[in-house]
Amino acid sequence: MINRSRSPLKLALAVTASAAALFTTGCAGRSGGPEDTAYVARDVETLYSEAKRRLDSGNAKFAAALFDEVERQHPYSPWARRAQLMSSFSYYVARDYNKAIQSAQRFLSIHPGNKDAPYAYYLIALSYYEQISDVHRDQAITDQARTALNEIIRRFPQTEYASDARLKLDLVNDHLAGKEMEIGRFYERSGKWLAAQIRFQNVVENFQTTSHTPEALYRLTETSLALGVPQEAVKYTAVLGANYPGNEWYEKAYELVQDHASGVTAS
Repeated sequence: MINRSRSPLKLALAVTASAAALFTTGCAGRSGGPEDTAYVARDVETLYSEAKRRLDSGNAKFAAALFDEVERQHPYSPWARRAQLMSSFSYYVARDYNKAIQSAQRFLSIHPGNKDAPYAYYLIALSYYEQISDVHRDQAITDQARTALNEIIRRFPQTEYASDARLKLDLVNDHLAGKEMEIGRFYERSGKWLAAQIRFQNVVENFQTTSHTPEALYRLTETSLALGVPQEAVKYTAVLGANYPGNEWYEKAYELVQDHASGVTAS
């Protein structure tokens, strides 16, 4: 399972703090469960204040519903724009990631040039990132997380959102490489040498900075020998030795080549 941490609090709090400036702190709502929403008409300050109070007290899902209600009841007020983003953040805190993504995407579709657009993109990326499953499952969500994180880096390269995205992207790439390795090993065990090579080659070419690259090069040595192309096996071993000279996978590859391709030169 990929090692995931929650989003940096200082980033989330920056949005929360700026939002707090918009509501009157003296407004207090009723306590209780979702039945209290009753979606009756309320003035925007009271409604927003109650949503914020619920978020601060840990009832994030209920807060998200109230932020949505701010937009529904007061769609043309300045509060509606902020409520959209706070709704996304609340859904994220509540781990309702699909709704967090939808809410942030709605914010961006209506306010693409808003100063908080980077944070909306960041929430989308985090919501995909938090859903990454273990390496044995389909990696569609992992691909979406990778795309979303790259989008932040492309659009806002100098922000702290981009700095955090780069760190998370390293973990996402390692995860995707791990999936390729798992599939490649399965093909190799099944004697499907060429199919296995394609997977290992993908790791070397597209995920070369991950922890899986040394093993991928070793597996390429193995499959090359199995396919009857010892020159390729020697080439991959040489690349492995040049980049990871003290690595255990290089030692294994070197022994393999000595046993099965001694005297062969790389093509």
